[in-house]
Amino acid sequence: MHYKRILLKLSGEALMGEKQYGIDSNRLNEYAEEIKEVVDKGIEVAIVIGGGNIFRGLAGAATGMDRVQGDHMGMLATVINGLALQSALEMNGVQTRLQSAIKINEVAEPFIRRRAMRHLEKGRVVIFGGGTGNPYFTTDSAAVLRAIEIEADVILKGTRVDGIYTADPEKDKSATKFDSISFSEVLNKGLKVMDTTAFTLSQENELPIVVFDMNKKGNLLKIVDGQTIGTTVNL
Repeated sequence: MHYKRILLKLSGEALMGEKQYGIDSNRLNEYAEEIKEVVDKGIEVAIVIGGGNIFRGLAGAATGMDRVQGDHMGMLATVINGLALQSALEMNGVQTRLQSAIKINEVAEPFIRRRAMRHLEKGRVVIFGGGTGNPYFTTDSAAVLRAIEIEADVILKGTRVDGIYTADPEKDKSATKFDSISFSEVLNKGLKVMDTTAFTLSQENELPIVVFDMNKKGNLLKIVDGQTIGTTVNL
């Protein structure tokens, strides 16, 4: 396998599937099956999942809600999604641990770096909930931070688009896809991969990012097998 330890970043919206809100059980099970295939190959897998399918702090702030309160609600939404993914994985025979950046001991372990790494070494999938535990930071930032802390080889950002394009392919049919691109090119071209804080943190720590279509069956396994899927952002 091309990678030994990966951090998979999923958006909360991805869990909606065909729904307008909440969690689509079919999509959840599809993701669990994809992750199981990778785990069965001996890859150590950590996951950070967003909460946008339930609540997004920025959206709450836009309607007058206190931003800090809104972000705390968003953190709880990521824990809900983490619990759902944990359940789906365990139904597929995958051992998991859910760790939260905010204390919620009845449903999740607190995030402890060494414990997380030990779980990974034992073949358990570790799901990180609660973002970074701080308001004003996105789950993209949480994904990069956790990936650095657990010494992951790469961040795999699963989206509904099959990579990074010169423009939004859903709006501009002439947009062309990059197979690989440097961090500096992304910044110079003003392309949107992650929020600036997360992207800069990844660049500074020389942590590559692969943006790919998580909804296409088999893509995750192909990436860890070294095949060119999606777009790789590297130095």
